[in-house]
Amino acid sequence: MSAIRVVMADDSPLAREVLRDILTRDGDIEIVGEATNGQEAVEMARRLSPQLITMDLTMPIMDGLSAIEEIMHTKGVPIVVISDRSDAQTAYRALEVGALEVLPKPGLDDEDAQRLLARVRLLAGVSVITRLRRRAPATPALAPARPAAVPVCPTASRGFQRVVAIACSTGGPQALARLLSKLPKEFPAPILIAQHISPGFIEGMATWLGSLCTLPVSVAQSSERLLPGHIYLCPPDSQINVTAQHRLQLSPGPAQALYHPSCDAMLHSVASVYGADSIGVILTGMGRDGVSGMRAIQLAGGTTLAQDEASSVIYGMNQEAINAGVVQQVLGLDEIPTRLLRDVRFTPSPWRAPQ
Repeated sequence: MSAIRVVMADDSPLAREVLRDILTRDGDIEIVGEATNGQEAVEMARRLSPQLITMDLTMPIMDGLSAIEEIMHTKGVPIVVISDRSDAQTAYRALEVGALEVLPKPGLDDEDAQRLLARVRLLAGVSVITRLRRRAPATPALAPARPAAVPVCPTASRGFQRVVAIACSTGGPQALARLLSKLPKEFPAPILIAQHISPGFIEGMATWLGSLCTLPVSVAQSSERLLPGHIYLCPPDSQINVTAQHRLQLSPGPAQALYHPSCDAMLHSVASVYGADSIGVILTGMGRDGVSGMRAIQLAGGTTLAQDEASSVIYGMNQEAINAGVVQQVLGLDEIPTRLLRDVRFTPSPWRAPQ
């Protein structure tokens, strides 16, 4: 099998040396070009036809954000942003214009190296489209019959009826941006999200998502009370649980855990507290995290939804859940907001003419 053709874009010779050493160590990745600024990256993308580009954001002449936008408006190429954690908010803006994933700049630690290699190998095979192409909105599917309910905590004591729990990994930030931006500010349910993410980037992701949607977005804090119409992101170094008093509880994730944070832990907790009022959504991502938690929601009588293959960057986690038989309905990404509004029984506020 031929080597994966990669272009690196970074103005730091040291950063490129570290990245080159990691990517070429196993012989299955070939560095076909090294750009020192965004303009060179755009030219190399056109001339060298790489299968993937690693992109720094802070570069002279043309920055990485502008380079990504230019590349994705001409001929789509899988792009992985390799960024300092201090650039986290800008890094997530790069996902808006076409990058597939954001990763921290690797050190010499073998765990960092293996994580980067796995992502490059996976994403080099992803088909991307130019940003000029648009998907037509799909027709929402009918709601399936819900299984028998299990006892849950009284509604009156919590201020909301249903709880939405979303699990996602690779491609998740882009999917969340599209999904959450379509929800109205009167959305009557809290939304908990477990997105696999590197330490140091969750605050930037919260700020970025908050700028795109009408609902408040924050990183979950221990002991805070769940509120309707609020979005809570699980920190990568913690597991998120919900107490019977409708408060969030964070605990350290297992040191050897494969996924950070754990989607299964969040989904299981929501199922145990809210039972038939739980809505589990599993989106794009690699691995099997979330399958067990979706099963828990299904067995509790809740609703389980999965993003379809056509709209997924990586048809992995969601495919595993579908194949396991724990998903009641498979939907296109743009169908999910309408389905959620139906399931939470959203009723728009009546418009009143000004007096």
